[in-house]
Amino acid sequence: MRAMILAAGLGTRLRPLTDHRPKALVEVGGQTLLEITLRRLREFGIHEVVVNVHHLAEMVVDYIAKNGNFGMRIEISREEELLDTGGGLKKAAWFFLEGSGDHSFLVHNVDVLSTIDFQPMVEFHRDHNALATLAVQKRKTSRHLMFDENGALRGRGKRGDIDSPGSTFEALAFSGVHVISSRMLPMMTEQGAFSIIDTYVRLAAQGEEILGFPADNYYWRDLGRPENLKEAETDVQRHILKM
Repeated sequence: MRAMILAAGLGTRLRPLTDHRPKALVEVGGQTLLEITLRRLREFGIHEVVVNVHHLAEMVVDYIAKNGNFGMRIEISREEELLDTGGGLKKAAWFFLEGSGDHSFLVHNVDVLSTIDFQPMVEFHRDHNALATLAVQKRKTSRHLMFDENGALRGRGKRGDIDSPGSTFEALAFSGVHVISSRMLPMMTEQGAFSIIDTYVRLAAQGEEILGFPADNYYWRDLGRPENLKEAETDVQRHILKM
């Protein structure tokens, strides 16, 4: 199995920490966010990863090289202009289309810290023959996704915007961790910079299986702001989170 780490963002919310270093190299518990994510993937058994880069890209490339690629095959997808989550994946699609047949891969935001267990998530994805499976939680967010009683994506916002008569919708928050079938890649017709959520909502409206994987029982933290980093450091010190 392969994976992609989305690490190309400017890290604007983390300024001034990201004025002179990319967010992937910001540290928690003495480890960079990139190292933490790579280690989690490697422990799961993933040894082939593509990382997209943009802001201070050479620092990320040099860091990976100096650490011997962390014992993994790591490819770099350079973005001259930021392509957002969907555009970034589409540019790196070649990495997941090597070989033949349908296979799944994992996508992980570099600024997300969690203990989400990839094994049951991947099994859930495969058991349901889903096109994509998103780790979701019941928490506050300004960008809710709506899922029906079967766990299928039915739109976004405070209501489902995909017609589903008689369904009961639940508002859930996306965690930045997802498993995707390679058969979805040719279906990504959006161009330029776009959010992967745009693709998911469009494909769900066309009847494709975009499912939510319940991840409420796992530790999760968005590290997009300095105060979030401080909270994560406290979690490490209190052994709430083991690094």
